[in-house]
Amino acid sequence: MPLGAGTRLGPYEILSPCGAGGMGEVYRARDTRLDRTVAIKIIPAHLSDNADLRQRFEREARVVSSLNHPHICTLHDIGHVDGVDFLVMEYLEGETLADRLLKGPLPPEQFPRTAVEIADALDRAHKQGVIHRDLKPGNIMLTKAGVKLLDFGLAKLGGPPPPSALSRLSALATEDKSPLTAEGTIVGTLQYMAPEQLEGKETDARTDIFALGTVLYEMATGQRAFKGKSQASLIAAILTSEPPPISSLQPMTPPALDRLVKNCLAKDPDERWQSARDLANELKWIVQGGSQAGLASPVRAHRERRETMWISTSVLLLLTAAVLGVLYYRAGKFEQEGVVCASILPPPGTRFIFTSDVAGPPAISPDGRALVYEATDESGARRLWLRRLDTSDAHPLSGTEDAKYPFWSPDSRSVAFFAGGRLRRLEVSGGLPVAICSTGDGRGGTWGDDGTILFSPEYRAGLFRVPASGGEPAPVTRLDEAAHSSHRWPQLLPDGSHFLYLGISHDRTKSENDALYWASLDGRENRMLMRSGANAIFASGNLLYVRDTNLVAQPFDPARGELRGEPVTVTSNVEYDRSTWRATFTASETGILVYHPGGGIPRTTPRWVDPAGKQTGVLGEPDLYRDLRISPDGRRLAVTRGDPSDIWIYDLIRGVGARFTFNQGTNEFLPTWSPDGRRVAFSSDRSGHGAIYIKESSGGADEELLQQSGEPQRIADWSTDGRFILYEQGDPSKGRIELWAVPISGDRRPFPVVQGPSRDESGRFSPDGAWIAYNSDESGTYQVYVTRFAPPSPAIRRSPASVGKWQVSDRGGVLPMWRGDGRELYFLGLDNQVMAVAVQGRSDGFEMGAARPLFAANFPPVGVPYDVSRDGKKFIVYAEQETASTPMTLVLHWDTGLKR
Repeated sequence: MPLGAGTRLGPYEILSPCGAGGMGEVYRARDTRLDRTVAIKIIPAHLSDNADLRQRFEREARVVSSLNHPHICTLHDIGHVDGVDFLVMEYLEGETLADRLLKGPLPPEQFPRTAVEIADALDRAHKQGVIHRDLKPGNIMLTKAGVKLLDFGLAKLGGPPPPSALSRLSALATEDKSPLTAEGTIVGTLQYMAPEQLEGKETDARTDIFALGTVLYEMATGQRAFKGKSQASLIAAILTSEPPPISSLQPMTPPALDRLVKNCLAKDPDERWQSARDLANELKWIVQGGSQAGLASPVRAHRERRETMWISTSVLLLLTAAVLGVLYYRAGKFEQEGVVCASILPPPGTRFIFTSDVAGPPAISPDGRALVYEATDESGARRLWLRRLDTSDAHPLSGTEDAKYPFWSPDSRSVAFFAGGRLRRLEVSGGLPVAICSTGDGRGGTWGDDGTILFSPEYRAGLFRVPASGGEPAPVTRLDEAAHSSHRWPQLLPDGSHFLYLGISHDRTKSENDALYWASLDGRENRMLMRSGANAIFASGNLLYVRDTNLVAQPFDPARGELRGEPVTVTSNVEYDRSTWRATFTASETGILVYHPGGGIPRTTPRWVDPAGKQTGVLGEPDLYRDLRISPDGRRLAVTRGDPSDIWIYDLIRGVGARFTFNQGTNEFLPTWSPDGRRVAFSSDRSGHGAIYIKESSGGADEELLQQSGEPQRIADWSTDGRFILYEQGDPSKGRIELWAVPISGDRRPFPVVQGPSRDESGRFSPDGAWIAYNSDESGTYQVYVTRFAPPSPAIRRSPASVGKWQVSDRGGVLPMWRGDGRELYFLGLDNQVMAVAVQGRSDGFEMGAARPLFAANFPPVGVPYDVSRDGKKFIVYAEQETASTPMTLVLHWDTGLKR
């Protein structure tokens, strides 16, 4: 029975009804304590005995209360009076988007703000692990303060897939007539449901992105994206057809908006925008004018015919931008007539990243019109940014999270980069990245006119070639391991058959072999040009290379591979990264040079934080730290430090540290404590590929070689009973890394723990030794899994398929850690949050709760960047020293003086 005016629910007085649907009735009410108007949502009495409906109602309360965002309706209270369950929510004045769309599409001045606010609200919900699953115009309120997202009654906090919509059609009317959910058992509203919802498959954040695409389509055109005269025909349209382009209905639509919505509505979730944050950033870019990336071809052709005029115009624009504070003119060292210098600042709220093996140098497009570079925002998220040099704005490239070492296509329309164990390419005008092939921790690439990509697939590998369209990589150079452990930073030369590359050795005692080479793709020519420990670039008839932090130009014949004339210093104090043998500069054939001055590898400091991320202490002085590992008794910390790196051990009681390994010219890393704390195992590259050594933690006695093979090895963990060491082994250049274990005593015969064609890494034993948590990219995205640890008997070998496997993360994750009691698992989410999950291992399986975020992981993702105390009350992380981001320097006509 509906509630009448004057009815009291505790301190709340009903004023009037607002609406009703299958999931509840909504009333306007007055909070008599605070004298404010509120909205009250109740379950009608005739449905109060429906256990499933009550459960969903209570779930809405939990979901909404976990969200705090200006564009999500606020939950004030929850109550139960006289058998009535109710929510007390923010009262909103305005109209639903569904009501507004009855009048036609949104005007151009209203559409962008509304779209961005909806995407921002979804992003917040998704970061809290909440999926709406019923996003539609009726659940979006338009108020004077902007958008408000309503009705999380269907929101999903993990759990099994929803029931198939195809089997529950009788429960839903084809037309959505109410801003609330239709009464029945179907989860969602048909017109806005993604294909996976209709088929009863697993849903995730990308399901909401499909729904948002249908909403954006309707906002822009006034028409629904998918139509049907019956439920069956409507479902068929969603599953099989594509809606007409928005521009065919609204001709003035920016091309980029067409592409954005099309990507939202992809049938395969993997082909959609992968996060609401990416989508929101793209919308903001379109709002700022980036949509003109889709200019018609006649305009583009006109620009290409007037290249010289463009360069002159760009100079004017650069100087004009100085007034806007985005670039500023400076004379500096370039005093030749006609040479113009400017400094490029990072986008607001971001910092440039050019050093260490998680980033890469900026890359200027072959036509000299655009620059792509890597930056990190205030949350610590890293992605590629695109800066058109004839504008004052930059925008992030969607789908490039954790990308590194970008390089351009010869037509300047696409960039390729390394991310997530793949070499990928992306059209900069819009769209999503496309995987080209599997790689390891790549070290640079170059894209030829014929579509060939030459690249270094891993930090210890020769060079390979692969078609830009995708395929199986083929070797081009082979390592002479007596001289080199890596060929990297290739550049194809103008004839398309020759290239430059750098050959280096990770063994610093062999650094005299580090050199630049000129070679041919057919393998017939491979000649050293000069001794060098850094990359080089051919541009404007010169070889540009670094000598003692000075950028030097020397005339070079790329067809013959001959240096001519004398080297001339172009500028000094160019940033050089010793850890990757790379200097931070880029140049185009149009006479544009960009470099980053000074700097070096960012220094970090280990810091203690609580589970909310609040800093509680600092350890040691700034240096290059990674691979943090707290001792079992919590009194010491082992950490990798320096470049080349050694293991250090800190006494956490006294706050002092001492060097633990002393091998000159090699890297020791990934320290791992024995369960009694008396020994430390670690990896070392002293023998070429990583080998595993053990040493007494007191620092005495010799180092003992435990395990090495012909493939790279990295230690992962030491079992709690002290009997086994877990390690990674495999060929990352082929996208394959496996988890193996080796007994500490006896015959020390290793055995596989997790095997497959994927990258299975970062294994950790549970405190009781029965389980192993690890991350794998077998699904195409890194997720955290748990499997049983079942050491084989001499006659029996078990695989993960025979011992079981459980996926812990829902939206991606890496680097799992156990709490000391084994009842909680931590990991790093792909959205840069430290996550926690309640877990319990049983004899018949493994149980887990929903992942919840603890704090933003604002630390460089190098090595193992965090550890947790046994009681889960303290985390140790490393954070970069807070320093201002040095601007890049852009030089127009840098080669003017060389041509005289």
